[in-house]
Amino acid sequence: MRELALPERVLMSVEKPARYIGNELNAVMKDKDAVNVRFVMCFPDVYEIGMSHLGIQILYHMFNEMNDVWCERVYSPWPDLDKIMRQENIPLFALESQDPVRDFDFLGITLQYEMCYTNILQILDLSRIPIYSSARGENDPIVIGGGPCAYNPEPIADFFDLFYIGEGEVTYRQLIDVYESASENHLSRREFLEKASEVPGIYVPSLYEVSYNEDGTIQDFSPIKDNIPQRVRKQVVMDLSGAVYPERPIVPFIRATQDRVVLELQRGCIRGCRFCQAGYIYRPVRERSLETLESFGGKMLDNTGYDEITLSSLSSSDYRSLEGIVDYLCEDCKEKRINIELPSLRIDTFSLNVMDKIQDVHKGGLTFAPEAGTQRMRDVINKGLTEQDILAGADKAFHSGWNKVKLYFMLGLPTERTEDVEGIPELAEKVAQLYYQIPKEERQGRCTVSTSTSFFIPKPFTPFQWCGMISEKECLEKAASVREAFKRKPHWKSLKYQYHSPDVSVLEGIFARGDRKLSRLLLAAYRNGCMFDAWTELFNKKAWDDAIAETGVSVAFYNRERKLDEKLPWDFIDIGVTKEHMLREWEKAIAGTVTPNCREKCAGCGASVFGGGVCFEGQN
Repeated sequence: MRELALPERVLMSVEKPARYIGNELNAVMKDKDAVNVRFVMCFPDVYEIGMSHLGIQILYHMFNEMNDVWCERVYSPWPDLDKIMRQENIPLFALESQDPVRDFDFLGITLQYEMCYTNILQILDLSRIPIYSSARGENDPIVIGGGPCAYNPEPIADFFDLFYIGEGEVTYRQLIDVYESASENHLSRREFLEKASEVPGIYVPSLYEVSYNEDGTIQDFSPIKDNIPQRVRKQVVMDLSGAVYPERPIVPFIRATQDRVVLELQRGCIRGCRFCQAGYIYRPVRERSLETLESFGGKMLDNTGYDEITLSSLSSSDYRSLEGIVDYLCEDCKEKRINIELPSLRIDTFSLNVMDKIQDVHKGGLTFAPEAGTQRMRDVINKGLTEQDILAGADKAFHSGWNKVKLYFMLGLPTERTEDVEGIPELAEKVAQLYYQIPKEERQGRCTVSTSTSFFIPKPFTPFQWCGMISEKECLEKAASVREAFKRKPHWKSLKYQYHSPDVSVLEGIFARGDRKLSRLLLAAYRNGCMFDAWTELFNKKAWDDAIAETGVSVAFYNRERKLDEKLPWDFIDIGVTKEHMLREWEKAIAGTVTPNCREKCAGCGASVFGGGVCFEGQN
């Protein structure tokens, strides 16, 4: 019988004690004395968010399939428990065994969002692991990061021993083998790290040196020894159908943000939107077979008891067997009364016909992402979507019984003009007009067109990685302009508008393209009390402003436009897609020229080097 790490009085005093007790359905329990390696997987946010992340479920399942490894989980304690743990000197613990995190061999942290970075320091601090990797001793866990933010690991490099670049199913087994060999041969921590750097996809920050020019830009970035690789290539799973997948995902005791079975259709995207990092770092496109999905879907529903399943992908409409898996699930799930969710659909007749199948009774809201208010701007970002597409899709949706539509846009895109900003409320108004052209007796109540704008943030490994980001003041001015324009529209009662927090967006921009010098800013913000920065009610702008002033970090420097020949902090990472392709796409963006999607014509991005994808397989 395991003993809980938290006393009953503590559990009864926090908001949701079920976040911290573990032992959920399908959680894996092993004999810790019967394994060689103990790995604790961390999502640096609250339990409900972390439990919704498919990547951790996949890696958890993969590690626990290994007889010599026991993988457990840890999430960021909510502020109520965080306070108690500090007051009572309780170390952070893993859910399954309730053992302290500091007793593990590896602490793996998934890096999904820059505004979770202060929570990484919370995890290390509460675990009593030295925050800086340089201060860790032989008995401290190896701290490894992975996920989309690892494609520019430099702002947090000083806090990590290792980073895994790419998809975790590929070389983690090799890394574990290197660790076991190092332990058997009594190698030092440093010797293990050097051996680990030879594993494909592994980046060891302490084995590289950075020098800077007088203007603060990077002069040189190079390994400190000849045997350390100059570049780190991402790892890619080419056979998704044969890849590991969690047939028995963990079911939380409390409702998670995504409280359902998640079935991953494919990885990668054929579209090439120039602002979208995921569309580039996850190339080439790889699909799971229809037979594999049918098998996984049925087993996961049976093993969890969920009554909802989501088909996940960057662009579900582009999965070639989408109609097949929807038909299968509709037939299989009808008697079980299973609800099917299908996000990331494009606005076209095929997609809406699919939506009709899965929502033939209850018509929920539809989400469209035009991203920009004018056709010129959509061509600049290579959205591949016309106003006619958007309006035709909305019109069909309204005639099919929907009356709620969400529209997502961005402000501050490269080359943006006044008419592009004004085009956002104009397009929303045109969508609402379509609804009220339907005879009143055929409408489904009042129409609601909810419009949301985020602020464009240049990301590494996109054609816009050299762009500047607008200031917080400019963000507010643009959002205010859009808000006032909405109030003047004839159907303003049916239009709703909200925008993302500009101060959070500006910080995200700093860390997205930052370098190693930002570690001091992050630590200063954490010491000022910053945690859960992605949560509006917990974001502390003053604490961040104080940290910026204290460290002398220039917001303008990090969010400036970069020169095309500037050495970028992430240039040492090889994602397959070439910088030459990015430059061509940047030039086409300035010219407002559209690049066809991968199935229409190969753009020569370079991702076929991995031996797969649309062009490699002759699908275009």
